[in-house]
Amino acid sequence: KKEKNMKWIDTHAHLYATEFDEDRAEMLARSKAAGVQRIYLPAIDSSSHGAMLQLEAEHPEYCVAMMGLHPCYVKDNVAEELAIVEQYLKERTFVAIGEIGLDLYWDKTFFEQQKMAFRQQIRWAIDLDIPIVIHTREAMAETIALVREEKTDKLRGIFHCFSGTLSDAQEIIDLGFLLGIGGVVTYKKSGMDAIVQNIDIQHLVLETDAPYLSPTPFRGKRNESSYIPYIAQRIADVKEISLDELAAQTSKNALKMFEK
Repeated sequence: KKEKNMKWIDTHAHLYATEFDEDRAEMLARSKAAGVQRIYLPAIDSSSHGAMLQLEAEHPEYCVAMMGLHPCYVKDNVAEELAIVEQYLKERTFVAIGEIGLDLYWDKTFFEQQKMAFRQQIRWAIDLDIPIVIHTREAMAETIALVREEKTDKLRGIFHCFSGTLSDAQEIIDLGFLLGIGGVVTYKKSGMDAIVQNIDIQHLVLETDAPYLSPTPFRGKRNESSYIPYIAQRIADVKEISLDELAAQTSKNALKMFEK
C-alpha cells in the first residue's frame, strides 16, 4: 500500500492532540514514509490553539493550521472564544476557518449559540476569502440550511467526516463544497462505501481526523496520518480506479481548496 510515487494529503488531523505527545516525531515520519505530502490541522478552541500553532511552526509547509471554534466547545464563554479566533485571524493568515459547524450529538443546550458562532465564522471566511471546514453531527439538515442562507460566491469549503445520504452529498456538492472522507468508509456497516461509489472523485478529499476514527484494520486504536492509504484503498476499490488516480485527484482538490 506504499507505492513510492503516491502523493496524499490529509485534509483533517488533530496531530497536536495530547494523544501524540509521546511519539509525535515518529508518527510524522511514518506519515511522510506513507507518501502524505501535507497535513491540515483544524482548530478546536483556545485551550489547544497554542499546541496547534507550535506544531505548524515546527513543521512549516507540512503541518498547516486552520483557525476556528469547534461546535462541541461552544459554551457560555462563546463570545470570549470567538474574540480569540477573531484576534488570530487579524494577526496572520490562515488557510481556512475550521472546524466549525453544528453538533447535536452530545448536547443541545447551546444550539442557539452554536448557530450564532457558525454564522459569525462563515462571515469572517467570506470577508477573508478563505474556505471553511465544517463539522456536523446529528445536524445535517440544519447545517446545510444555514450554509445555504449564508452562501455567497466566495463561500466554499469541506464537509469534514461526511456521513450523510447521497441526497445530502448532492446538496453539498451543489453548494460548491467538497466531501471529506475518512476511516468510516472502511467500516462494513457504515454504508459510506455505497455512497462514495456514486460520487465523482472530483468532489472528494481524504482525511483521517486523527487521533479519532481509525480505518479498518486499526479501528479502536489511535488514528494517524500514515493510515490515509487504507482509506484510499477502500475508495479506489469501490470506485474501481487506481490508487494513483485517486491520489492525484484528491490532492489536486485539496490544494485547489486550501491554497487558492
